[in-house]
Amino acid sequence: MTRELTCVVCPAGCRITVEMDADGTITSITGNTCPRGKNYAENEVTHPVRTLTSTVSIDTEEGTKLIPVKTDRPIPKEKLFEAMEIVKSIRIKAPYKVGDVICPDFIEQGTNLVACKEFDK
Repeated sequence: MTRELTCVVCPAGCRITVEMDADGTITSITGNTCPRGKNYAENEVTHPVRTLTSTVSIDTEEGTKLIPVKTDRPIPKEKLFEAMEIVKSIRIKAPYKVGDVICPDFIEQGTNLVACKEFDK
């Protein structure tokens, strides 16, 4: 089995080819120009992760607004839909500052959903 990837670690955007045997074990990685590209390709094939970005409702003096949020570390890609169901159910009250934890231990222990914008009122 062969997977073709574009590395996103740096602006070079190397085209990386990952060869795997029938068991899914990586047999070769080619096309990367640095060790970070090789590491990216290994992780993307074996355990892909993403940083989730979205918005949640926040009650302010002016009414309901949306506040941008993100996970403070990447979460497993297969948990993104589950994570979005949780995000849709969250409603908070102002005030909030950038970096404030909206939801601790979000999806996984030690991963937090944090505010990306400040709301005073």
